[in-house]
Amino acid sequence: MQPIYDFIDNKILPFTFKVSEQPMLYRELLLANKLFDDGMKLEGKIPGMRISVGRAVLVFALIWNILLILPATAIFHAPLADMDCHVAIIASVLFTGLFFSIYFVFKEWLIDRMALLRIRKAWKNHFPPFDYDAHHKEVTALYSQALEESVPAKEMQLYILNKLIAQ
Repeated sequence: MQPIYDFIDNKILPFTFKVSEQPMLYRELLLANKLFDDGMKLEGKIPGMRISVGRAVLVFALIWNILLILPATAIFHAPLADMDCHVAIIASVLFTGLFFSIYFVFKEWLIDRMALLRIRKAWKNHFPPFDYDAHHKEVTALYSQALEESVPAKEMQLYILNKLIAQ
């Protein structure tokens, strides 16, 4: 499974996304981490990344054809050749609907994957002594608590670091 994720991270994501070279700011990291941990929709909310919809559709269409259409037509060629044209039209409408509904799920997954990579990269910059997997939920809780307590933006980093160290 890891080679598939490596291929996605190294080939598909750079092809489908335009990513800024500027590092993510501290407040942007906190907000992005909170949105990601809360399971919110991330499209357009993570700074420094933009999806190319045309390229995402191209990648999905290639995956769709290679993994679904070609094997299905190879297996079911004889019944498909003898199929009534009316059934073929209905099947094509259903497959088109299925294509676009699965594409939107694929697009959201790509955005979530890219957001996670951006958050992890920014995490290494802003929280180097703390492991992301062990502390990201704590930072989300501390950020929410800081927002509730109206901690000024200038003191946010010190507030969160003090609370993390205290725990």
